[in-house]
Amino acid sequence: MTSPTMSAPATLAEELIGAYWQGAHLKDPGFLARMREANPVLHAPSRSFAVITGHAEVTAALRHPAVRTGRYGGEGDADHSDSDAVMGPMMLFHNGVDHTRLRSLMQRAFTPRVLEESREFIASLTDDLLDAASAAGEVDFVQALAYPLPVTVIVEMLGLKGSDADLFRGWTESVADLLGGINITPERREQIEADARAMRGYFHTLADDLRANPQPGLLSALAAAEDDSVADDGAGKRLSSAELLANAVLLLGAGHETTSNLLGGSVHALAANPEQRAWLAEDPAGRAPNATEELLRFLSPVRGSGRFTNAALTLGGVDLPAGIHLSVGYAAANRDPRVYTDPEMLDLSRPNAKTHLAFAGGPHYCLGATLARLESNTFLTRLMTRFPGFQVPEQPLTYRPNFALQGLERLQVRLG
Repeated sequence: MTSPTMSAPATLAEELIGAYWQGAHLKDPGFLARMREANPVLHAPSRSFAVITGHAEVTAALRHPAVRTGRYGGEGDADHSDSDAVMGPMMLFHNGVDHTRLRSLMQRAFTPRVLEESREFIASLTDDLLDAASAAGEVDFVQALAYPLPVTVIVEMLGLKGSDADLFRGWTESVADLLGGINITPERREQIEADARAMRGYFHTLADDLRANPQPGLLSALAAAEDDSVADDGAGKRLSSAELLANAVLLLGAGHETTSNLLGGSVHALAANPEQRAWLAEDPAGRAPNATEELLRFLSPVRGSGRFTNAALTLGGVDLPAGIHLSVGYAAANRDPRVYTDPEMLDLSRPNAKTHLAFAGGPHYCLGATLARLESNTFLTRLMTRFPGFQVPEQPLTYRPNFALQGLERLQVRLG
């Protein structure tokens, strides 16, 4: 049984988890620390829910075979909406053999060679966006660079052109809301469903078309990829049109959103910590990789994810029954004082920065982590080489209301 010294009082657990579900951690930067101090694994039995905020405990949960992702929209067989049909085949929401197959197919197209071939394009695009932002004077950096850089890169890698690229850019906001948006109005929900219908229509026959008429880019590579581990009868060897849609949307939407949040947050964090900015400016290219890891830890563009237990287990000395929901907190784990000295401080030279959980861990470790690192390293190097004296005027800051993704809505910046 759980040791009394390891358990927070039931009333405190109920109170904290109740406030968490009301979004207290989105408004109060210290709320997650108070949850972790109460217990790194905070369980409210009456709610069939637990919040995990400790680094060791989150790591263990992500790797435990009894901790699983849930099907998007529930476990029923019927598609309840167009958005359910778009999101359901994402590898985020699959486990075991299904997840292994989807991830294997995605990895075959998302190779180190493909990423290396994108390096020059990323550097050139970064300089072009910096030039435009500098010429404009004061700009909203989120819209001027943090948003267009990663979305243009992944659109280019997917092989989308012209109006198709514009369609995908417009769909990314709906994907972000589907992954963790809160307080979604009926009007916004209607727009999300309209976007989902449009995505389904676009991809209805695309997988077969790309196999018959291959095009440059990852979409064709994904459509053509085969999983050799599948049985000889060929069943499930390739991505279906629905699977191609869902996982292309994952690459575009989730991947773009997280990197965009990282870039915008990095500019604000550097401006708020002039001594750290000066350290990076001394050797931008050499110091950018560790700076990226620390900024991932410090900013946590993905706040966390949801899981459930399909068997009883013990995490951090707390017994958890089967069938409860878990909120696995990457942002909280990345500020765990048991792992990081002065965790609330930005330290770009932090020696253990790379132990962060910004990309999750275990079987669902982020497939786009290498691309995100490449984009951030390039961005930090070019920004601090060309505009080390950039200015961020004093301004009110607002963050996107999203349980899963953490990023600034806007940030005024003057480069030159």
